[in-house]
Amino acid sequence: MGISAVIPAYGEAENLKYLLPQIKKELLKTGEEYEIIVVDGIRSIDNSKAICHENGAKYLNQEEAGFGGAIRTGIRHASMDKLLMLDGDGSHSPEYIPKLHKALMSGADVAIGSRYAKGGKTFDSKVSVAMSKLLNFIYRSLLGIDARDVSTNYRMYRTNQIKQIVLKCQNYDILEEILLKLKLYKPTLKIKEIPIQFNKRMLGKSKRRFLPFAASYAKTLFVLLPQRLSAKHH
Repeated sequence: MGISAVIPAYGEAENLKYLLPQIKKELLKTGEEYEIIVVDGIRSIDNSKAICHENGAKYLNQEEAGFGGAIRTGIRHASMDKLLMLDGDGSHSPEYIPKLHKALMSGADVAIGSRYAKGGKTFDSKVSVAMSKLLNFIYRSLLGIDARDVSTNYRMYRTNQIKQIVLKCQNYDILEEILLKLKLYKPTLKIKEIPIQFNKRMLGKSKRRFLPFAASYAKTLFVLLPQRLSAKHH
């Protein structure tokens, strides 16, 4: 019993200095045992490893390429019965961890830190927000996922459920893939959204590139939609 907190963090050493102590403080409030797993790139470009050791976090290099590879690496190494994911750039404030934990403990299968649930906020640019809301609407509608924010990585899962699904996406589209495949694995999947304030990254530059990002989402929709339709006919 406990929480595995997984943080994909490539080149985020400066942010981890601030984040890791905050994450530990919020995890302690849950009253659960915990482990913190930081997943760096295949090859590190900074001193993230030393910062993890200073803060009692487990440091891993991702075992497959891409953001999807980092997520799969984290899932593989999680040893507790609840799995928390959040980004390593400071955009996800750790203050919401106890609320996500409470949502899971009250019967949810997935708790989502949501920008678009009532009371949520985001400080992304207007263009980014418009694109994100459109993306969320398309995926939510076509894949039948009962959540306002399906593209965020701020979530808490039940580890046994997420380890049962086979994930293949390489990029940020793995976030929608997880929700759809959890729903196919458990048709009664209960998702609860906790409104959050989504901040701009603290330090450093974003790793997202618009064209590959958009192309991967379009491609993934064509892969995932037939899986949903096929499941509905069985």
